[in-house]
Amino acid sequence: MPNEYTLCAAVAESGPGPVLLKSYETLPESLALDNISVNSASSSGTNSLHVPEKGKTENTQEKEPQAETHPPKMGEDGHALWTVRRDGEVQLRIEKFGFGSETPMTIHQFVREAVVRYGQYMALGTKKKDRWHLLSYTEYYYECWKAAKSFLKLGLERFHGVGILGFNAAEWLIADIGAIFAGGLAVGIYTTNSPEACEYVLNHSQTNILVLENETQLQKILQVKDKLSHLKAIIQYRGKIKEKAPHLYSWDEFMALGKDVPDEKLEEILDSQKPNQCCTLIYTSGTTGQPKGVMLSHDNITWTSGVATSSLTLSSPPNRQEIVVSYLPLSHVAAQMMDIWLPMKIGGTTYFAQPDALKGTLSTTLREVRPTAFLGVPRVWEKMQEKMKEAGASSSSLKRKVATWAKSVGLQQNVKRMNGENDFSLRYHLAKWLVYSKVQYALGLDRCVQYFSGAAPVTKDTLEFFLSLDIPVCELYGMSESTGPHTITHRDCFRLMSCGKVMHGCKNMIYQKDHEGVGEVCFWGRHVFMGYLDMEEKTREAIDEKGWLHSGDLGKMDSDGFLYITGRIKELIITAGGENIPPVPIEDLVKEKIPIISFAMLVGDKAKFLSMLLTLKCQVNLDTGEPEDDLSPEALEFCRKLGSKSKKVSDIVNGKDPLVYEAIEKGIEAVNKEATSNAQRIQKWMILNKDFSIVGGELGPTTKLKRPVVAKMYQEQIESFYQ
Repeated sequence: MPNEYTLCAAVAESGPGPVLLKSYETLPESLALDNISVNSASSSGTNSLHVPEKGKTENTQEKEPQAETHPPKMGEDGHALWTVRRDGEVQLRIEKFGFGSETPMTIHQFVREAVVRYGQYMALGTKKKDRWHLLSYTEYYYECWKAAKSFLKLGLERFHGVGILGFNAAEWLIADIGAIFAGGLAVGIYTTNSPEACEYVLNHSQTNILVLENETQLQKILQVKDKLSHLKAIIQYRGKIKEKAPHLYSWDEFMALGKDVPDEKLEEILDSQKPNQCCTLIYTSGTTGQPKGVMLSHDNITWTSGVATSSLTLSSPPNRQEIVVSYLPLSHVAAQMMDIWLPMKIGGTTYFAQPDALKGTLSTTLREVRPTAFLGVPRVWEKMQEKMKEAGASSSSLKRKVATWAKSVGLQQNVKRMNGENDFSLRYHLAKWLVYSKVQYALGLDRCVQYFSGAAPVTKDTLEFFLSLDIPVCELYGMSESTGPHTITHRDCFRLMSCGKVMHGCKNMIYQKDHEGVGEVCFWGRHVFMGYLDMEEKTREAIDEKGWLHSGDLGKMDSDGFLYITGRIKELIITAGGENIPPVPIEDLVKEKIPIISFAMLVGDKAKFLSMLLTLKCQVNLDTGEPEDDLSPEALEFCRKLGSKSKKVSDIVNGKDPLVYEAIEKGIEAVNKEATSNAQRIQKWMILNKDFSIVGGELGPTTKLKRPVVAKMYQEQIESFYQ
């Protein structure tokens, strides 16, 4: 095992290895510029590109056949911009100078560099029996090294998967990095996946070893174990194993397995790794079919981490150590970047929340840890907003008046700041002392400098609410296929409802713009993924013949380079009259105008008019995550102000509470008054008996609305609108 001195020497001498790399022009001269606008955060050189010919992909070694692959016509360096092979190599999109020209690194080189720079700083924090146990970067590295040798002992094959199924923990991260060290592919699996969904991912990734959290997840896997043809071993990292079985190990047993594996065996694998090879698979949620395995290379992760930390202006020791709380699903690319790779690049500390974080304990962890940067999906910010409104409603009249005044001051001041005015008034400082600091302290965000939202669009109402409390929630935009972030905002560079400016070294293209400048958002940069594992056709749909990644999102740029997402191409509702209508802005406006509404889903594709499915805000069972019949405190307050005595969703829906229905109808009318055309007016609506949820299947793991699923579940109700 390498010691600290050999680590220092290795980093000092480390280079890109024997892989041939070229520079590539980000906008080839052959690409027509009609209906295209490009936004760049770096300069480009003049270079050549190679994209596989139609029907042909990379196939450099004769191994077991892969689906849909054929030998391609190679570029000068022998590689194409994408591949669908697990053992494939791609051309890296390296610029000749500036951002994008950095020397490529493997994950191991990246981790070693962190150890040399931040070895004695704390890397991971885990709470056990009311005490936080911390792991330094040096200790973290050695745990990953031990895990890698144990994976080799269990027979992990090159470019085969190590599945990780469980809630966020130090063991999750160690298994992830250890799998990559050992030459495998790290494969995160959502804890909410059914046994059948787990079976698909494990077989598609050819997973040899599965690391799972507890007995619950183990029982799920045992239902399909006989169908897992590549699986060799299972490791359980939390709780005692209830019934011993062959090839089933506790975490401690697993970590001890590799002690007799020579370091030289692991070093040989590490020396053979290249930055342009795959190391991680991110599986998409699969709302419209089987999940796709997004192949991320070493360079995708290491380069994106470096650029993102500089674009976000994050700090590093000894100046300041950034602190984050890990609670979002680590099988999602946003959580992996925020909790694993960005902190490692800057020597930050990742603290792990409790498994029931989203059931109510996250606030406790935040108050204990007091992070300096916090990423929430929109639903997390919305729930915080609801809780704060509930607390405000129960406070004294004087406190409510002071809070209203402070929020007005905060919104005005932050809008000025957004427009480049940094002159903070005496009123602002007074409001900060009286209100903002107390709110931030209560949330556990008093040390927080950067507040982020990602994975789904956040409403204007929520953004303005937090902005008024001096909490500028900055949107990050990207996708699994761009290794997470593509455009970034931070508190010194943001616009309301914009997802920011493109990261350093990356480029935007707005493809096939309409008269309003709206078109499909396309990406270019070293963050663009390698391809979808064994899915050539899907890869060709995502990466065009010039190498641009097509996001499927509609957006436009303003004159200052800020990107605004207006909708998704697949979500566009095309009415019978032929008008294209993005649903999200209308849905957000409905939720803003009618505070009792939890989810709103616009329907009416190929129909003569638009209709809407509505759900009401209700209590959630903290154990199961199931929405309950009891209304939430905010919904109860809404009813009380109307004079309604309804206390349950069923009271309103079954009894068709006239006061609530009238209020919703007035809200819909207010939304319709802001419609830009008659086609965008909501003609009919319906309140559903139950709110949407992850366990119900209507929401994805990051609480994003799964429209095709909802449309199928409520097909009968939708059809009734048009009968």
